[in-house]
Amino acid sequence: MKITSKLPGTGTTIFTVMSGLATEYNAVNLGQGFPDFEMSEELISLVDKAMKDGYNQYAPMPGWMPLRQAIAEKIYSLYNLDADPSKEITITPGGTYAIYCSLTAILHTGDEVIVMQPNYDSYIPNIIINGATPVLVELDLPGYTVNWQKVAKAVTSRTKAIILNSPHNPTGSILSADDIQQLRKIVAGTNIFIVSDEVYEHIVFDGVPHQSILRYPDLYERSFVCFSFGKVYHCTGWKMGYCIAPPELTKEFIRVHQFNAFSTNSTVQVALAEYLKNKNAYLSLASFYQQKRDYFIGAMRQTKFDLFHSSGSYFICASYAQLSDEPDRDFCIRLTKEIGVTMIPVSAFYQNGKDDKVVRFCFGKKQETLERAVEKLVKFER
Repeated sequence: MKITSKLPGTGTTIFTVMSGLATEYNAVNLGQGFPDFEMSEELISLVDKAMKDGYNQYAPMPGWMPLRQAIAEKIYSLYNLDADPSKEITITPGGTYAIYCSLTAILHTGDEVIVMQPNYDSYIPNIIINGATPVLVELDLPGYTVNWQKVAKAVTSRTKAIILNSPHNPTGSILSADDIQQLRKIVAGTNIFIVSDEVYEHIVFDGVPHQSILRYPDLYERSFVCFSFGKVYHCTGWKMGYCIAPPELTKEFIRVHQFNAFSTNSTVQVALAEYLKNKNAYLSLASFYQQKRDYFIGAMRQTKFDLFHSSGSYFICASYAQLSDEPDRDFCIRLTKEIGVTMIPVSAFYQNGKDDKVVRFCFGKKQETLERAVEKLVKFER
């Protein structure tokens, strides 16, 4: 029997390809975004305790209430949003899942969704599989900033949503307060939804506040705001996240969620509810990762890579134009094989494969990992 694919243009993700090569060639993997250092022993112990205490069966479909209450307290203290944990917070198996359910809840055939490029690779397949059309707006180099005039021109009568991502993957750029004002002007008086990917909310550098959509009541009323515990607590393999949305939007989100995953890991939810009481565990993330960013930038000055600025996330992009004129994918594959350092070609984050001779590094690694990578890159000529 033959299946007519809903995603005929989609193959194996670049992350799978490059991580596979990194393993094959025993390369230092600065490609895929996951830490190589251990997570909190306290959180591990809390999971162990929850399991031994019997929290091993289905959790309530929207999530364990003490965890939702802890999240509500957290976002009130950070963003002054008084969210109802019973009506506005849903625990999900990862941030990517939350984005998928958000889009599935609102999209119909013929709708359009504005996506800024380069972009996290799940957005466009999520849109297409729901019968909608991605409308692509390129971020402006060299800072990968949003050109709001381009966004405004992309809005049509069929525009159903705009996807935001700050801090931004893959570029490390962030939205400013001025960006938020520009967004407000565009969506005011429309029925356009916002899907805001804020999984790196606590990894914003240089003392700049994170411009969460949760800060702005007029934007929140039309938004699904998606988060990840994996990025916060160095446990990406847990696939734990959550979505915050107004009650009417959450109702539609739940309709998708209940027939998809239905509920999320009970044991981990119980542990997270307790661990969220430790505010320093997430409030210290910015300084923790900024030290890694600054070390990596300083060390990379020994190479011919031209690093761009990273204002948030644990990613930084770099031009290799001084080193080679080959396509970025070929360049990344060659460096993995020849010198043993893996990075991600930024063209993979463009629907049209736009190649600016830029690669993405993940600096969310142990210092010795970064040191080994830089040592190898320093020796690379051409």
